[in-house]
Amino acid sequence: MVELTGANVMGTNPSININKRLYEIRWHGRGGQGAITAAKIVAQAAFLEGYRGVTAAPSFGAERRGAPVSASTRISQEPVMVMSQVENPDVVVVLDQTLLRRDGVTSGLDKGGWLIVNSGLNPKELRVEGQFNIATADATRVCQELGLVVSGLIVVNTAILGAFVRATKVVGMPSIQKVIRGRFPKEAVEINLAAIARTYEMTKLEEPRK
Repeated sequence: MVELTGANVMGTNPSININKRLYEIRWHGRGGQGAITAAKIVAQAAFLEGYRGVTAAPSFGAERRGAPVSASTRISQEPVMVMSQVENPDVVVVLDQTLLRRDGVTSGLDKGGWLIVNSGLNPKELRVEGQFNIATADATRVCQELGLVVSGLIVVNTAILGAFVRATKVVGMPSIQKVIRGRFPKEAVEINLAAIARTYEMTKLEEPRK
């Protein structure tokens, strides 16, 4: 990864390298949870904040219901020409805690980066090894309480964005909210914004382990 300046990358979080020119995020979920949509929402939010280079794409084939899937988001001040799978992410977002048992989910995660997990556990209780920050939030419970269920499947992709914003500060909440308002039907906007806000407030953060 190369260095860059960028006032749009929030500098209030000391664990974030605010001088990176290419900021990479990898999303892990199961088909139907909306990992690919979450990747696109963050890319759109970054574009609204002035980044010239933003991409979002699935990494592994079609998003089959229940099957493990991943997606990538890249954010840069310059045009991004790379479309391959992210190998050394600054952030890994896991929409289903059970996926932590799979090889490769945290692979390549940068020291000082963020692992963000949809989980009711505290970060230390996950027992994940690595020199990176960990954040957890029970997005599933939030969505259950709000009724964010589609065809019997709890869709956590918008809720987990609250934890993403709280932990990384890579994009601001107003930008995420603007994307949600433009992307979702009017009747779905407020419930999704509520899910994001609740998850933001409940996010538990842990500093890197020594």
